[in-house]
Amino acid sequence: MSKKIVVPGEKISSGDKFLPGEGVIKSGEDIKAARFGLSEENGKLIRVIPLSGVFLPRRGNLVIGKILDITFNGWIIDIDAPYQSFLPLSECPRYVNRNDLPEFLDIGDMLTAKINSVKAKGIDLTIMSRGLGKLENGLIVKTNSNKVPRIIGKEGSMINLIKKETKTDITVGQNGLVWIKGDTIEDELFAKKAILFVSEKSFIDGLTEKVEEFLKKNAPKTSDTKPKETKKPEKKETKKEKKKKWHLKEKTEEK
Repeated sequence: MSKKIVVPGEKISSGDKFLPGEGVIKSGEDIKAARFGLSEENGKLIRVIPLSGVFLPRRGNLVIGKILDITFNGWIIDIDAPYQSFLPLSECPRYVNRNDLPEFLDIGDMLTAKINSVKAKGIDLTIMSRGLGKLENGLIVKTNSNKVPRIIGKEGSMINLIKKETKTDITVGQNGLVWIKGDTIEDELFAKKAILFVSEKSFIDGLTEKVEEFLKKNAPKTSDTKPKETKKPEKKETKKEKKKKWHLKEKTEEK
């Protein structure tokens, strides 16, 4: 079944061939959309990927955030959610002196973290797992969190394609923030364009092929620089040649 845009209440499938997944409801023999989005078949499961809306945090989500403030026992972080999140000192992978918290993470720093718990008063984060923590340099791109499944692709196929063709390292947060790090700013901007292209075209069928075409068409042109000419090492004069040269000079002076 090809992907298509559906609205709440629209019938997606009938019979017992498929099971209802996220974003759909079972109504008699029919599976219907429970929200506006893109219907997707994954094995025997049908779900609807939302194309709009706010980020709804869940335990285990990988997120990218920005340090807003520092308290005596941790950091207040903006992860673009309806409420603020907190990274406690106890959820850091190594010992951090309470008096030197800015040395580890300072206001304005960007980081990757995982949601440890979602409570009524806010969200608790952790950076205990491998690959989490402060993000150095690179670009941050903001997209709609509901477009993240399309940006990542099935089993990471879409994001791996973009990484390969742009020669960049990319981390996609479930909250819609994407971190891009490449060897050059040109590579980073190229990857940013590709991410935004996927986000804008997330509703179309055959997206992978469209992205492949986009990457080939918009790849940065490499400069045709000629290799530098290597100078041949000067031949050193032997003692015999130097002596001969001196005698010739002496004879010309006598004349």
